[in-house]
Order: sequence, then structure tokens, then C-alpha cells
Amino acid sequence: MAIESGLGWTTFSVDDSSGTARDIRSSTFNLDWTMPRGVQDITALTQSANARLLLLADFSGTAAGGFDDGSNLAHAVFKTVSSTSVARTMSIAISGQTLANEVLLTDYALTRAQSGEFTWSVPFSLADGNVPTWS
Repeated sequence: MAIESGLGWTTFSVDDSSGTARDIRSSTFNLDWTMPRGVQDITALTQSANARLLLLADFSGTAAGGFDDGSNLAHAVFKTVSSTSVARTMSIAISGQTLANEVLLTDYALTRAQSGEFTWSVPFSLADGNVPTWS
């Protein structure tokens, strides 16, 4: 077994509002996502333990990083979140494993901390009903 670190990402790209994938690894500091499944409780009165069915799959999370308004970088990708209503392809690849999903970006929050840091965060959610699958 070879446990791996989160270092050496090969891909973190998000489409800009025109549908062009942009590599934003250099200004992304943190990325978290989850791929939960809904659960329906089907426990009958005759049972002494829970019984459940798995339901729909989902994908959501938040990307965060430092403000960088260079051409085709994070600010250029996210500045249109409030003015466009388009699904965007988000691609994640590390260690030969790839996860690509169509997502909706729901906010582009900018924070200027008292210490002077200028950071962004962007929450995202699955857009198209396709089950998130690693390849």
C-alpha cells in the first residue's frame, strides 16, 4: 500500500463563462468536495434495526485561493459568477485519477483580511444529474 499526499496536482481547471477550461492551480490554495448519496429510511414496524435504500448521488464543495487577476486565472474565471447562469466543467486530476463534473458556481466571495490577505472562495454544486465518477 502506498499512501499518497495531496502534492503534485496535475489538473484543477474550471471553465470560464464562455466554456473554455482554465488551469487555476497556481492561485487555488484549498479544495474540498464531497460526493454524498441520499438515503431513504425503509424500516418497517416489524424490524429491530434500520433498513435503508441508497438514493441520488451528488457532488458539491468549495474552492478557495488567493486573488490573482492575471489573464485566464481564477479572477477571470469567477468574476462572472454573479452575472451568468451557465454550468461549468470542473476537472480534478491527481495521481492518474480524474474527476470531471458539470457544476454550478453559486458565489464568488472575496475577503480582505485585517492582516492584508486577499482571498476568494467559490462554492459549487452538481449541475447536470450525471453521477460523479472517478476515471
